[in-house]
Amino acid sequence: MEINKEMYGAYVKQITPTHNKWINLLWAFVTGGMICAAGQLLFNTFLSWGMEKEEAAAWELLSLIAVSALLTGLNIYQKIVKFAGAGALVPITGFANSVAAPAMEFKAEGNVFGTGCKIFTIAGPVILYGIFSSWILGGVWCILKYFGIY
Repeated sequence: MEINKEMYGAYVKQITPTHNKWINLLWAFVTGGMICAAGQLLFNTFLSWGMEKEEAAAWELLSLIAVSALLTGLNIYQKIVKFAGAGALVPITGFANSVAAPAMEFKAEGNVFGTGCKIFTIAGPVILYGIFSSWILGGVWCILKYFGIY
């Protein structure tokens, strides 16, 4: 049986979801902006409570990560990502989501083989290569400093 290429092309076109690039861009921009505005609001709140800048920044990041992990656990952050795309994935909240989502997905397999093994499925390479590159750059910096270049 031979497949009619024209009919197959029409079928693919029919079932392929269409997206408006400019609307998606707008929603990503608005959502990312809202996440950043929430972070700035948290930062200003912590400053108003008498914290130093570094401490307020640390608490802001921890708060954003905690809220993102909580929303991931409640299956809300995935809906935000589906709606906003990169606007929700690029900020630190997206990174927290990428760590928490596999842990939630595989929790039925147990604490060690489910949550423990799968928690770094997506974020693991980012952490691995981030630490590895920091070691390399630190070594280069030490060598340059030793020879008086830096």
